[in-house]
Amino acid sequence: MDLLDDAEEMRPDLVRLREELHRIPEVGLELPRTQEHVLEELGGLPLEVTTGTETTSVTAVLRGTVEPADGREPSTVLLRGDMDALPIPESSGEDFAATNGAMHACGHDLHTAGLVGAARLLSAHRDRLAGNVVFMFQPGEEGYDGARVMLGEGLLEAAGRRPDHAYALHVVPHRLPAGLVSGRAGTTLFASYTLEVTVHGTGGHGATPHEGRDPVVAAAEMVSTLQTAVTRSFDVFSSVIVTVGRLSGGTSANIIADTASFEATVRTTNADLEPRLREVFGRYLEGIAAAHGVSVEMRLVPGYPATVNDAAEAEFSAHVARELFGEQRFDSPDHPTQGSEDFSRVLQEVPGALLFLGAHIPDADPAFVPANHSPKARFDGSMTSQGAALLAGLAAGRLAC
Repeated sequence: MDLLDDAEEMRPDLVRLREELHRIPEVGLELPRTQEHVLEELGGLPLEVTTGTETTSVTAVLRGTVEPADGREPSTVLLRGDMDALPIPESSGEDFAATNGAMHACGHDLHTAGLVGAARLLSAHRDRLAGNVVFMFQPGEEGYDGARVMLGEGLLEAAGRRPDHAYALHVVPHRLPAGLVSGRAGTTLFASYTLEVTVHGTGGHGATPHEGRDPVVAAAEMVSTLQTAVTRSFDVFSSVIVTVGRLSGGTSANIIADTASFEATVRTTNADLEPRLREVFGRYLEGIAAAHGVSVEMRLVPGYPATVNDAAEAEFSAHVARELFGEQRFDSPDHPTQGSEDFSRVLQEVPGALLFLGAHIPDADPAFVPANHSPKARFDGSMTSQGAALLAGLAAGRLAC
């Protein structure tokens, strides 16, 4: 089967779908309009389609019509495409930019369209598949742990047997040249945590700060000191990152607030460091609070586990990418990427791999374009067909009769 040529033939339709999805971004676990589009696009294909009970997920099962040659049980491959957007007002300048205060700033519209394309490609060749394919259309990747929800909905039992292999693809609008596939064995993405801190002081008049206990000043010192806490408590090979993304406190310039708070994202490749993170952060924050005469509450909330690619699956993925696109279109990075992904939940259950696909806009230098999560992020929609071919190729390769 020539999946790449077939995918290129459907490119205009996949680009059209991607732009339609881009116009209607939805955030979180409830994506009714996106789900409606996916169901409509899958209509007429030989799929067993179910929708989620706890979220607007879509799970579709394609059953190959060929018996495995060696008489073994048919294998099952899972392919994931996430569907949710981010709560970011868009300023990309695209003709099809969203206007509802949300944005597909991480390329999930390309992921969804690409998975629809993979479903069409594999459905057209089901007579050459000796096994099943589960298409996982997932809401809530952006901080809502949608993969965990879908696992709870029975995702892994959708085909009647647990998947033997699982794959996902993530587009990148920067760093990677357009069309380059990137993947590595082992840890591919960091684990994530959220550090939540609330400082309690004593409010008062801004003209007499000595009569109060200012939580804003204490919180500001905590924010800067956390960076020192990391560099003085963990060696560089521990790969600990702390970034404060929210800081709030007070209502007016001349009022000392009673409380201030901030939140930080914490990233590491080593889950064993969690007790040490709690101890170090607690010690530094409580010390600063004591010096200012305030009190502090701290919570370190686990987010997504590290995304770990199975070694054999990473090698297989690289082989498929090179076979489809050519030797020069695959790269294996030396280090993990600092982002986090809830596809890690699936990979804890099923051997598989997460790959990246360069998708910056034409005639742009990937080193100088806005990154994922930027309100100015732009993606080359034509990469939907490349993504569809790659996902279909991974499944077809595992289920070849």
